[in-house]
Amino acid sequence: MGSFLANEGLSIVVILVWLGINVFLFVHFYMAFLIDRWFYTRAILGHALSWARAPAACLNFNCMLILLPVCRNLLSFLRGSIQCCSRTAARQLDRNLTFHKLVAYMIAFHTAVHIIAHLFNFERFMDAQLEANMSSLPHVLSLIGNKHNESFLNPIRNNQTSPTIVMFTTVAGLTGVVITLALILMITSSMEVIRRSYFEVFWFTHHLFIIFFIGLVLHGIKRIVRGQTLDSLKKHNPITCHSEFERWGLDQDCPEPKFMGNPPGTWKWVVGPMFLYLCERLVRFYRSQQKVVITKVVMHPSKTLELQMKKKGFRMEVGQYVFLQCPSISQLEWHPFTLTSAPEEDHFSVHIRLQGDWTEALYIACGGDRTRLQEAWELPRIAVDGPFGTASEDVFRYEVVMLVGAGIGVTPFASILKSVWYKHVQENTNVFTKKIYFYWLCRETQAFEWFADLLQSLERQMIAKDMRDFLTYNIYLTRWRDTEAAHFRVHHEAENDPITGLKQKTLYGKPNWDTEFSAIATNHPGHGILGVFLCGPTLLAKDLEKQCLKQSQAGAEFIFNKENF
Repeated sequence: MGSFLANEGLSIVVILVWLGINVFLFVHFYMAFLIDRWFYTRAILGHALSWARAPAACLNFNCMLILLPVCRNLLSFLRGSIQCCSRTAARQLDRNLTFHKLVAYMIAFHTAVHIIAHLFNFERFMDAQLEANMSSLPHVLSLIGNKHNESFLNPIRNNQTSPTIVMFTTVAGLTGVVITLALILMITSSMEVIRRSYFEVFWFTHHLFIIFFIGLVLHGIKRIVRGQTLDSLKKHNPITCHSEFERWGLDQDCPEPKFMGNPPGTWKWVVGPMFLYLCERLVRFYRSQQKVVITKVVMHPSKTLELQMKKKGFRMEVGQYVFLQCPSISQLEWHPFTLTSAPEEDHFSVHIRLQGDWTEALYIACGGDRTRLQEAWELPRIAVDGPFGTASEDVFRYEVVMLVGAGIGVTPFASILKSVWYKHVQENTNVFTKKIYFYWLCRETQAFEWFADLLQSLERQMIAKDMRDFLTYNIYLTRWRDTEAAHFRVHHEAENDPITGLKQKTLYGKPNWDTEFSAIATNHPGHGILGVFLCGPTLLAKDLEKQCLKQSQAGAEFIFNKENF
């Protein structure tokens, strides 16, 4: 129970508070449109009025939140400010994209309710205008406003139109269509299969948020939904006068009611987050103008491009990531990559897996398709934004650590292991971490090549310093061909592994996480909290999170951390 609260307790509280605010706003604004001021509007629309206005209030609230989780500089600042006080609170900021998605789904839900309710509203507005029955209150209300300088209630002003025409000829209707289409495109292009295979599609469609927010602010500017004015309510009580509508204007106690819409208020909700996001983009633009020097380009056999760079004033911590832009490829696209260098090094580096048009273009721009060495002046200009904080920053705050990487997901742990190596070379005695368990899962043998050198250096260093027990690593090959299997069998008895060249032999298949967690918990019964760090797919994250909850025992509490960027 303690491990569950440590891993999920604060997240659950945050989600419950967020849901509670949504419920409160929905109920509050639903009831707010049941008062006397909206009596005559309800006479035409019924409860569909409240069903349209309540989700509109929730939309304002969630549109206020949607930009905050992607203000990365703000999150990095908050993370650095609060992690010294509360590691649990800082970890919640690492789930920023999860919360961003939840808010997006809530926006989609309230948008659907809002649209459906307004479809009913426009049908009823139209029916009231077409009714042509002077003994009908909705029709009489629809005729108010035909005289000069007279306020109206029904936005459909004649019977020669249709809801479709109104939809495309009014500000509310047109902006509603535009922001709905923008929302649909943003959500559908955010599906994982599109985001991973066609990142450019995701990137460009997501920038429709600019059109979305402009349309959102303008949506209610014409005050199309109207209620009785406060001055009119003092002279005309709808509860007593609605049945006397045939004598309105003739009877002093029931003058003709006056109507007016609420002033637009969406801008009050979103102006703050929009300003923060604008500052975020200005910071990115400033950083993009700073000079970045590519000091080394390495083409690894496993379709991985390594870039080593220098930038004045650049400071990093282990496990952080940056956004890269190559103007010669695209002036607009920025792509996130984990830093693989250590803070102790005089440069920073990234390893980029060739997957997609942008990475392929960068590979060619860096001379990957050429047989001769490329001169420094021939290398493309690179812009760097960051670094930004992640969960891996906390790795040295745990005495015992599990690092789990899958494929190229090993990159943040390259930075961590390099930093460990430098700390021990420099005989830094302030390292709190006493034990690291490292797991790396790969589908193909080529993926091991670029990282094996680092592991070999660490292995030699640990042996030289008599620290064999500090780092335990397990490398798993999850797929292999028959020819490779035959080669592995022949060389299995060799001193060094035939794939990695390490003393520790490569394992085949997938780890039994139940066994691994049980063994670690048994080995460290009195070491308090153990940190589990993952950079890998969602399915693996679910397995590890389950194990953290299941295997936590008295004195060995597992805390799960996952990379999200």
